[in-house]
Amino acid sequence: MQDEPVQTTSKDAIEEAIVSGILSARIKPGTRLSENQLATLFGVSRTRVREAMMRLETRCIVQVSPRRGWFVVEPSAEEAMAVYEARRIIEAGLLRSMRTLTDKGLASLHGHLAEEKAAMAAGDRQRLTCLMGDFHIRIAELAGNAVLTEILRDLTARTILISMLYQSDFHAMQSHLGHCRIVEALEEGDFSEAATLSIQHLDEVEAGLDLTKRPDPLAELRNSLSLPPKERPATSSGGTNDKSTTSKENE
Repeated sequence: MQDEPVQTTSKDAIEEAIVSGILSARIKPGTRLSENQLATLFGVSRTRVREAMMRLETRCIVQVSPRRGWFVVEPSAEEAMAVYEARRIIEAGLLRSMRTLTDKGLASLHGHLAEEKAAMAAGDRQRLTCLMGDFHIRIAELAGNAVLTEILRDLTARTILISMLYQSDFHAMQSHLGHCRIVEALEEGDFSEAATLSIQHLDEVEAGLDLTKRPDPLAELRNSLSLPPKERPATSSGGTNDKSTTSKENE
């Protein structure tokens, strides 16, 4: 039985589906996005898919490889640091600019924190990853700035790709407690303190990344064949890399 096309009326549906897949950690860095398959799945032309991919490329979510097609980006260590710096500036500025938070908005944040706790208790890491990112987007939505919400949504998606590449340990409780402290400050009406806490929270998350790690381009195939991870090339006694070994590894 063939997959039926996804029913969609929005020209942004393909983009939204891909970004949502990244935000929920269902789509991983380096995933190939076939124009043919997406066209079939969404019931649209390849031209429509290509247009969506080009828009996602401008948002730094996907990139095109000549003769190979479209792929979800694999952010470099330098890009990771730039993304976190951008998030600190935007989120802190957003919180400092807030003047009020309605009872409904506060209840929404408390409900979100309860969902995080439930996901931790259930050991549902995929759900928790989605919730951890959505917390920041939800605050932007409550601030009422649609432009910054959209920017932060893209930055959060890129952050999740970064965590999948460079985060060796998942410090769920640490992130959850960071969120709790931000909400406590918001509940007290201290938006400046909430901004300071948001910076501390992002600093903690970034500090948990191992930005010396290099993505393994053969990871998916390696896992499929049950092969052990490739060891890094040995270094010479002088502390410099063996150029011949490095050259072969990069071929």
